[in-house]
Amino acid sequence: MKKLVSTLVAGVVMTAAMAGVASAEGKKIGVSWSNFQEERWKTDEAAIKSAIEAAGDTYVSTDAQSSAAKQISDVESLMSQGVNALIILAQDTQAIIPAVTAAADEGIPVIAYDRLIEDSRAFYLTFDNVEVGRMQARAVLAAAPKGNYVMIKGSPTDPNADFLRGGQQEVLQAAIDAGDIKIVDEAYTDGWLPANAQRNMEQILTANDNKVDAVVASNDGTAGGAVAALTAQGMEGIPVSGQDGDHAALNRVANGTQTVSVWKDARDLGKNAGEIAVKLADGTAMSDIEGAQEWTSPSGTKMWAMFLSPVPITKDNLATVVDAGWISKEDLCQGVSGGPAPCN
Repeated sequence: MKKLVSTLVAGVVMTAAMAGVASAEGKKIGVSWSNFQEERWKTDEAAIKSAIEAAGDTYVSTDAQSSAAKQISDVESLMSQGVNALIILAQDTQAIIPAVTAAADEGIPVIAYDRLIEDSRAFYLTFDNVEVGRMQARAVLAAAPKGNYVMIKGSPTDPNADFLRGGQQEVLQAAIDAGDIKIVDEAYTDGWLPANAQRNMEQILTANDNKVDAVVASNDGTAGGAVAALTAQGMEGIPVSGQDGDHAALNRVANGTQTVSVWKDARDLGKNAGEIAVKLADGTAMSDIEGAQEWTSPSGTKMWAMFLSPVPITKDNLATVVDAGWISKEDLCQGVSGGPAPCN
């Protein structure tokens, strides 16, 4: 009996040891999400998780629920779980810096995902947001070459809001100088929340006696809020921009209540994030990541970064997102009859 017990104990110890070796072979990649209010983050997450697991590594995540303080605690929690790399979608890109510093001090590489974190030890991965802003303004300007413009900006705590606004201004400046258009008002949207965008738009419409001819909104959520405010005043069809390729926004493009959604294929961004995190966790230098480039932020921080290319989706190329499997024809064309292809 004693011999049997000894054999069983030895087997358990050996099994545990083998399990330890197996787990040591794979890395653990932590992702700190700011929130899941935007439709697109679920798409990003699926792509990140798939890339990480394809490499034999483990995905762990937290949701800060729009709290900058909780996100700092979340990063600490992920570090305590022994993550080998971190992907951070920052709720507040300034408030998160101490947590990024702590991770870097522990030798844990950090990817600033989609939103700039001003720390040279972070790898910045995003789409070209200045170009997104240009694309938004070009589409709206083509639809409304004259008139009163409203700028519904993103969150004041997200540097992307100002990158977008800068790109928009580049395109609109000539028309402003010529006196063709006038920016009658603009507002940041706290937390990118559609409800806040709607409230801002309502106040702007009231202040301007509804004399608004175009809205440059910085993402699809804020566009949705702006469209709701316009619709309540019987002003459907006024040119409105957005970005992200949210399904609801693409449907608005199909039915004519939104002019453009600049599509940033979150599947590509997430896949790149997962693959880069795996490489960084394995010890690859940021400078050796394929496609990485040296980049200097507006405030002078030098970083390694990668910028993916966006695609503006208007009524003229709606089939692009259907052909790419981003949205079904049924979802795109819901409630649309006699609309642009493929909804005609």
